[in-house]
Amino acid sequence: MTVDSGESLDVTDPAFIAEPYPRFTRLRRGPLVHDDPGLGTAMTVSHDVCDRVLRDRRFARIWADAEPGDQFPQFNRIHRWNMLSNDLGHQRLRSAMSAVFHRRRMESLREIVTAHAHRLAGEFAERVRSGDDGADLLEAVAAPLSITVIAELLGVPAEDRPLLRPWSNAIVKMYEPGVADAQRRAAEQAAAEFAEYADTLIARRRAHPAKDLLGELIIAADGDPANGLTNDELIANYILLLMAGHEANVNALGNAIVALSQWPDQWRLLCTELLGDTVKMERAVDELVRYDTPNQLFERTAIEDCTVAGHQFAVGERIALFLGAANRDPDVFDAPDQLDLSRHPNPHLAFGAGIHYCLGAPLARIEVASALTAFAQHLPDFTLAREPRRRPEFVIRGYAEVLVA
Repeated sequence: MTVDSGESLDVTDPAFIAEPYPRFTRLRRGPLVHDDPGLGTAMTVSHDVCDRVLRDRRFARIWADAEPGDQFPQFNRIHRWNMLSNDLGHQRLRSAMSAVFHRRRMESLREIVTAHAHRLAGEFAERVRSGDDGADLLEAVAAPLSITVIAELLGVPAEDRPLLRPWSNAIVKMYEPGVADAQRRAAEQAAAEFAEYADTLIARRRAHPAKDLLGELIIAADGDPANGLTNDELIANYILLLMAGHEANVNALGNAIVALSQWPDQWRLLCTELLGDTVKMERAVDELVRYDTPNQLFERTAIEDCTVAGHQFAVGERIALFLGAANRDPDVFDAPDQLDLSRHPNPHLAFGAGIHYCLGAPLARIEVASALTAFAQHLPDFTLAREPRRRPEFVIRGYAEVLVA
């Protein structure tokens, strides 16, 4: 038995993309889970249901190749074998990544991340104060910081780093519904170039080992023939780490600065009471990604017949989990539409939950907190030069341009 609330979301509608949260509020008046004819799946905006399904082993992340398959061989290759796209072999893949991508290593990067953040924020502040009304926070601070940090961690040579963001931006457009044919072709081209680059870099590193995370991943892959990574798995997960390690963080910082410009009392709180306190700053990051979540939608597929919140699922049926909506659920968060940097506890789902909980969450907190600290110290009196221009996608939520004055 299925339940149709009569509400259907058009996640390609520019008005919805610009401000989805009021629509989520209206959807809460209906059943916790309902079939959405526009999406073609069941869906939920409930924090409780999202959290339960993410942890429920009766549901899984099942990769389905982009079709027609012969037109997307490289896009499918770099997704079919990565740990985020498929639960098949997930634990083995994640264990290999976790062994070298652990919290202690991320914490050891704090000083380096802080130095990069202050350098970039200082240069950006000079541009802003010189009267440059085209000073884009994303291009000048968020993107170079995120790319520099993850590229250094993963051993990408400095001269190759400008390649990463265009490849990633082209590929993630395929995660959206209703992708245009030109964007699909661009995603396949980017995937092919990215895979070829990763393959070449891995071969070079095998010939000339280095003490970085890529070198350790290669050792882990080659040192255990039974449980190590195949070359396709190594390439796919290396690309995943590069993409996930900067794409979400760029959007998180951009979303954060825009939100703080809209809540000046919270910006003053950050500047006067949170700076210098690592715990409080990282709690502020948690609140910012809760308030405007960079990854809005995850999907899971039932792998056995089951019932969730009164909704019956047969094997193969999918559910869309609206994480941004879950993070504004009034059953879990007091005054959910308000930004409160001191909110604690904060059980948001911006980093996911269950076996796919974001491996890079500790690094994301360090990176965004460091950037906000540097920004507060170099530009405490910032304003936005004009209305920020939002990206035209829903699933990956962020801005295309944030001009600062």
